[in-house]
Amino acid sequence: MGKPLIECVPNFSEGRRPEVIEAIVAPFKNRPGVYLFDYRADEDHNRLVVSLVGHPAEIQESLLEAAKVARDHIDMNTHQGAHPRIGAVDVVPFTPIANITMEECVELARSFGKRYVEETGIPVYYYEDAALIPERKRLEVVRKGQYEVLKDEARTVPARRPDVGEAALHPTAGGTVIGARKFLVAFNVNLDTDNLDVAKEIAKHVRSSSGGFCHVKGIGVALEERGLVQVSMNLVDYEKNALYRVLETIRMEAKRYGVSVVETEVYGMVPAGAVLDSAAYYLQIAGFDPQQIIELRLLQMMGEAAQ
Repeated sequence: MGKPLIECVPNFSEGRRPEVIEAIVAPFKNRPGVYLFDYRADEDHNRLVVSLVGHPAEIQESLLEAAKVARDHIDMNTHQGAHPRIGAVDVVPFTPIANITMEECVELARSFGKRYVEETGIPVYYYEDAALIPERKRLEVVRKGQYEVLKDEARTVPARRPDVGEAALHPTAGGTVIGARKFLVAFNVNLDTDNLDVAKEIAKHVRSSSGGFCHVKGIGVALEERGLVQVSMNLVDYEKNALYRVLETIRMEAKRYGVSVVETEVYGMVPAGAVLDSAAYYLQIAGFDPQQIIELRLLQMMGEAAQ
């Protein structure tokens, strides 16, 4: 058996200052055992999403370095952005890829959380499969009220205290949510209107908490720089809720308001199956098999030959 391989997609509350963004990302570059696949900053969300793959030990070291940069350069008391958040380093999820189980990723998340508090002074909440409190499995429960509410309730409401660290958020860096989960697809749909209420209403129709798709989380946000609004979503199980199905539902709901879909966005990395499923739908390919994709078939054959 080879070395364990995980994906990690840390989200930082900075999307507007290039020098800070590059300083946060620097620990992930040219580091043995860590592969920086992608990083994207969004000014409207004021958020940086980094996609990493690598070995657990090396990824943890790079995360701690990046977290200290974010802690020292981001003040949540003045931070503004469209995306929900509770801290400078908002969320750190671990996902198993090879030679490691989900249970081991849960152990990794919890042990890393303890070390994270010791080295950064930022308190930690555990979520998804690493949650210690069942209600905190859902990220939106942890983020309720965002930083502005949580900075008070973490001190005064026992049910909202961090899982690790003092019963208070860091005075400037807030808190961090750490967990273990399956692959997630960050999928956004932009609409040709500046009416935020339209995006919020459509988000209600597609997210699971309001009776929509059972594995979809979504909110409506304004893209003020572009004069558009966005239905911003996380598809936590793309095999059970295909991208095309969610998109077509949004397109149908948008027509009620005389609004059209301008474009869609996939933020960060995405599994091939999530894209191929939608490609097969829109191309109306009968009996499509992913093994018909020459690159995928070649990778499979090379992997078999290497064993």
